[in-house]
Amino acid sequence: MSASKTTYDPNNIFAKILRGEIPCKKVYEDDFVLAFYDIVPISPVHVLVIPKNPYVSFADFTANAKPEEIACFMKAVGKIAKDLGIEEDGYRLVTNIGKNSGQEVPHFHVHILGGRQFGPLG
Repeated sequence: MSASKTTYDPNNIFAKILRGEIPCKKVYEDDFVLAFYDIVPISPVHVLVIPKNPYVSFADFTANAKPEEIACFMKAVGKIAKDLGIEEDGYRLVTNIGKNSGQEVPHFHVHILGGRQFGPLG
């Protein structure tokens, strides 16, 4: 995992969700991706999309995942937003990378946020 200074922790909460040790309110699942509602939402629609393989961050994912896995992940994010009915009004994608960004779980994930108007990023 040369793209990240953080080692993957197999006991992080998303790894436990993937193993079925912690339940989630599933939105979507395929061979590469699991998506579920955030338990502390910051918008009316707040879904987390995670790869099933162990990547610490976006940097780790893009450096080490196979092209097929990256493509499937990105297509899944778009499909989920469309299926949630937020595509037309708009939505925000957020991924935090490392401690300065506020990344809390060391497993790459994308937040799909929608259902309200967002201001500019600051």
